[in-house]
Amino acid sequence: MKKILIKRLYIPIYCLLFLASGFFSSLEASSLFEQQPKRIISTSPSITEILFELGLQDRIVAVTDFCTYPEEACHLPSVGGVLNPDIETIVSLTPDLIIHQSDSAKMEKNIKSLGIPTFSIKVRTISDIFESINRLGKELNCQENAKKLLLLLEGKINSYKQRLSGRSPKKVLLLLGDSSDPARDLYAVGPGTFLNELLMLSGGINILKNSKAQYPKLSKEFIIEQSPEIIIEAGPNSNLPQKEIDYRVEQWNRFPTIQAVKDKRIHFISADYILIPGPRLVKILEKFAKVIHPDLSHSETEKTSFLETAKP
Repeated sequence: MKKILIKRLYIPIYCLLFLASGFFSSLEASSLFEQQPKRIISTSPSITEILFELGLQDRIVAVTDFCTYPEEACHLPSVGGVLNPDIETIVSLTPDLIIHQSDSAKMEKNIKSLGIPTFSIKVRTISDIFESINRLGKELNCQENAKKLLLLLEGKINSYKQRLSGRSPKKVLLLLGDSSDPARDLYAVGPGTFLNELLMLSGGINILKNSKAQYPKLSKEFIIEQSPEIIIEAGPNSNLPQKEIDYRVEQWNRFPTIQAVKDKRIHFISADYILIPGPRLVKILEKFAKVIHPDLSHSETEKTSFLETAKP
């Protein structure tokens, strides 16, 4: 329960598709480690989900308060969060590897003095996510699982690209957060992020495509001026009641000149994975595509795990 409550406050600021031919040839058998790590601590939901997808769950000894998927992760010891890691717990678990994100400077600083081996990955873009799966597969000696996972994700992304080919893209504003406070700050998704890339793959044109910031703060005046055809509010609260949705729509109805308001194309996407750059990115792509092109036929989704597809 504690993890679920904390998760709702978690808005990761991690964010071009990496599907180049010959990619899998880089999945070499060599590793940085003389001996394979057997007691791994994961310091982010993205890392935890990748490790589980690679079949390494038996080597994970701890995760963070925010790691709530898969369910098995909830039963592992927690080392706190990126900003407030529990050093005493980390030491007591005697890990032989701590994996962290390259943009977690504070986490890296906190664990550097412990003398525990560390390994960093990037998950800001889709290319980063794919490369991180590749690197973890190589360094943790599970190259075959990494290859299968990457092939699965690549296939699903290509499927959407083919089905959306020839369709006219729509101008979209993608906002982040679960708050319905009319006075709240409005933060949106900009370039250089995996969410922006998924938005483009799903047939959208980000009205912030020329923004210099990855997650800019917007004014309502700017939104009115840009007049997006579709507005998406995305957040990790997976139990958004209809009453809350109706209230938010009422707030947008105060700006009737916005095209999305005129056409009643204000959408709310609530899911625990919506802000996590990891293997479930295909589920996010599907959510976006359904909103932007509702007439598009969608297959029943969408197992995004090759481990799941292998189950009877």
